[in-house]
Amino acid sequence: MAKSAKYLQIGSTEAYSGKSATILGVAYQLQEKGLDIAYGKPLGTRLSTNPSEAMEEDIRFMSQTLNLPERRVRSPLLSLDDETIQKRLRGEDSTNYRQSLLQYLQQPDGDLMLLEGPGTLCEGSLFNLSLLEVAQAADAAVLLVTRFHSVLLVETLLSAKQLLGDHLLGVLINDIPAEQLSIAESTVRPFLEQQGIPVLAMMPRSDLLRSVSVRELVRQLNAEVLCRSDRLDLMVETLKIGAMNVNSALKYFRKGRNMAVVTGGDRADIQMAALETSTHCLILTGQLPPQPFILSRAEELEIPVLSVDLDTLTTVEIVDDAFGQVRLNEAIKVQCIRQMMDRHFDIERLMSQLGLEPAVPAH
Repeated sequence: MAKSAKYLQIGSTEAYSGKSATILGVAYQLQEKGLDIAYGKPLGTRLSTNPSEAMEEDIRFMSQTLNLPERRVRSPLLSLDDETIQKRLRGEDSTNYRQSLLQYLQQPDGDLMLLEGPGTLCEGSLFNLSLLEVAQAADAAVLLVTRFHSVLLVETLLSAKQLLGDHLLGVLINDIPAEQLSIAESTVRPFLEQQGIPVLAMMPRSDLLRSVSVRELVRQLNAEVLCRSDRLDLMVETLKIGAMNVNSALKYFRKGRNMAVVTGGDRADIQMAALETSTHCLILTGQLPPQPFILSRAEELEIPVLSVDLDTLTTVEIVDDAFGQVRLNEAIKVQCIRQMMDRHFDIERLMSQLGLEPAVPAH
């Protein structure tokens, strides 16, 4: 592969592995070394009620956070939503996307274009825009982001290496639980390196990065805010369910940090116990209004209280999913990513593999 790689594609083995966070962290470090970065995302993969809006929001966030001029940012060629997929399956869309991609990739302005890849190794194949197909078209190096579920992740990475061949520049292993860090360092890293898979970073799990704002929970639960709508920027790191007696509840809540507590609207005892511990929002199910003294205590403690028209199980499932799909819209998360990447990511190794020289002398 030519040393003057103008493209680095950041891909992942499964959705929500931390691609956007990785791109932000890498881009910041390269910018600090005086390099000019461009950013593109050939395939829009945010499946939402309004995909084009969500996609544009992601692109806008990237360009604003990295302070990129408009000419350095490329919006997706297409959005992977149901309608687009069905058109392709019915033969109504015969676009040659490889051709479109080659035009999309022409002369990136700057030293390096970071391409955000699809969510998995095969996503986008229907349109000839899979990770490998984009890497081949752009002659791009690929940095693969993967979540640490268990040491078996080496199997996924070995098959990714078979698929991507020389395009695979290295991997970033993300979200490693504290108790697995030493085994990951002592066995997984050396094994992968021996197999010719450079490990550029091993990122420990961060509760803050997995956290979700109360505002996002209000949106996903379609909740009514009963008090402190001025505190929806609070970040929730853990979820607790208040369904036991009040003594057990207190013990259980004391172990939690920055919690969202889900409980019935009629359980004033549990609600009070939750308010006196590290709770960042109270979610009341069953459409029952809380007692006035609960609301006035929540007001005093500046804790938002939400009411949802859902049962406890559904509420818990929605909140749980929200933790898995971390969005980076909060400045506090961007700051956290920068610090973690500075600490754990081997930017020098990445640059030498790409044949990039710093444009500013090291401090």
